[in-house]
This record gives sequence, structure tokens and C-alpha cells, in this order.
Amino acid sequence: MLEQVGLPIGSPWIYAVVALSVLLDVFLPVLPSGVLVITAATAAAAGTATDVPDILALTLCAATASVLGDLVAYRLAWRGGARLDRAISRSRRLTTAQQRLGAALARGGGALVVLARFAPAGRSVVSLGAGAAHRRARDFLPWSALAGFTWAVYSVALGWFGAQWLGATWLATAVSVGALFGAGAGAAFLMRREPRTS
Repeated sequence: MLEQVGLPIGSPWIYAVVALSVLLDVFLPVLPSGVLVITAATAAAAGTATDVPDILALTLCAATASVLGDLVAYRLAWRGGARLDRAISRSRRLTTAQQRLGAALARGGGALVVLARFAPAGRSVVSLGAGAAHRRARDFLPWSALAGFTWAVYSVALGWFGAQWLGATWLATAVSVGALFGAGAGAAFLMRREPRTS
């Protein structure tokens, strides 16, 4: 399947492509990293260990890249200074997200970080917001690691089980991607429904 779009599933390069896509989508949320992870997992479910990505390696690769991307965004925002603060203050949405994140992290409720990993652009808002607000790394990074691991396991599992139930077809990938987008829509809805804390 991945060969049809020119991706090298039979080589270690697939891990580099997945890692780069997941790492960069914190800055470019339009990158289809979730779709790529699901497609690689669907291909893995279809073949043997010698010619497709290994499921465990794919999961660890996606989770590690997710956490590293969050860390890079967090550190860049931390050092962003007054210019980034002004940019955030001009956006009511970013200001509200930053306040809610700060309140959640302060009371140990970093589940918001995990939930945001599934919401469209939520990862970007949370990582940049935590850095810009100078939240302590020890308050943010463990939740970021849990979020990255949870998202990676969920995405790989969607591709794997979709292929098991529907075969390694584009239909299986489409259904799995639909489930990923459904989780994102649910996460965005839950984030909006949470009570706002000043």
C-alpha cells in the first residue's frame, strides 16, 4: 500500500519519515502525521516482519517524535520573549487556552495535555502555551510523554485493527483515519466543554 504512494516501507527510512512528520506537525498542524502512522500500521498488519514496519518500533518512533516535538516547541516558546507574548495576547483563543493550561498544570490536572494531543492543533497550542507561560518542565513534560504515547498507541492500533478487520486496503486506512478524526473532534468538544478557570 505505501509503495503506491512512494514511501519505503521495506526499509528503515519509513521510521525516519514517520518521526520527521510527527516531530514537525507541532509547528505545521496540517501535516498528515496521524494518517502516515495509520497507513504504516495498516501495511505492518498486512505483511511479515521482514518487509514492513515493526508495530512496536513504529509506536515507539511516533511517541518519541511526538514528545521531542513538544519539547522543541516548549523551549522555543519559553525563549520567545515579549514578541511571542504579544502574539498570544492578540488571540483570545490562545490566551484562553494558555490560562486553562496554566490552571490545569498548577493543580496537577495535566489530562488537558493528553486530551489536546488528539484535538486539531491542540498539541501546538498546549506546547507553545506552556513554554510561553514559563510553566515548569517537570509539570509539562510527563504529561506530554503520556499524551505522545497514548496518541501513538491509539493511531497504530487503529491501523493494525482496521487491517485485521477489513484487510490491508485503502478502505481499512480510510475507516481508521475516520476514527482518528472522530477522536480529534471529540477531544476538541471536551476541551471546549471544560469549565474555564482564570
